[in-house]
Amino acid sequence: MKRTCSRIIAMQIIYNYNLNKELDFTGIVDIVDEESVEYDANYLKQVVNGVVDNQKEIDFMISMHLKNYTLDRLSLVDRSLLELGAYELLFTKTPANIVINEIVEISKEYSELDDYKTSKFNNAVLDAIAKSKP
Repeated sequence: MKRTCSRIIAMQIIYNYNLNKELDFTGIVDIVDEESVEYDANYLKQVVNGVVDNQKEIDFMISMHLKNYTLDRLSLVDRSLLELGAYELLFTKTPANIVINEIVEISKEYSELDDYKTSKFNNAVLDAIAKSKP
C-alpha cells in the first residue's frame, strides 16, 4: 500500500510540475503528512526526480506509442500517470505487470470519465512501451 500511495503522491507532484514547471515536494507532502498517509518518501523522491530528469526521453517514448493522439492532447493527470509509469518501466526493475496495473488502478480513481476508456488507453500505451523495451 505504501507504493500505491507513493505513486498517487508522485502523480500529484508531477502534475504540478507539468502545470507550472516548478518541482515542489513540500506543499503536497505537507498535506499528505497531515492526513497521516503512509508512503515511501525515498521511493517518492526517486520516481519524481527520475521523471523530471528524464522527461524528454519519457515523453518521446509515450509519443511513439500514442495512436491518433499527441502528448499535448492528453489531460495533465493522464500525462503525469503515463510519465510515472513509463519512468518505472524504462528505468527501474519493477515488473511491468505491477507498474501497469498500478497506473491503471490509479487512472480509474483519478481520471476515469466513463466506460473505462481512459484506463484502457493508459494500459495500452504502457503495455506498448513495456513490449518495446530492449
